[in-house]
Amino acid sequence: MSRRTSRPRGPAAARITPASPCPCGLPAAYGECCGRFHPGSAAAPTCEALMRSRYAAFVVQDAAYLLRTWHPGTRPPGVDFDPAMRWTGLDILETTEGSAFHSTGTVTFRAHYTDDGRPDSLHEKSRFVRHEGAWVYTTAVFVD
Repeated sequence: MSRRTSRPRGPAAARITPASPCPCGLPAAYGECCGRFHPGSAAAPTCEALMRSRYAAFVVQDAAYLLRTWHPGTRPPGVDFDPAMRWTGLDILETTEGSAFHSTGTVTFRAHYTDDGRPDSLHEKSRFVRHEGAWVYTTAVFVD
């Protein structure tokens, strides 16, 4: 996801613990699912797993992980979080390539959120490549 804002970080990150359901929507605890990638000790094995973990990083407001998993050629200098925005769900709509046997892949998804309490969604097709052996986010095309 490529949403960036200029507002300061909000308090939403404190609500997710390792035992919480993973925000990405898979039936696992955050610490066993996407949370295991966030410290950097393990890498997402597929571009879909990276997409899910990046979505979860937006939920928990982990700017370091988002920047670390962004291709250096397209990485912004920083990520700011909008305190009025709450990510509420992720639907993976399509994945092309992006497995252990590929060097590129795409993930089309719809990420649901509320902004000042108003529901909305982000429909995006994200592109991923392998960089120095790990999957990284490069660019996106907004579908809607």
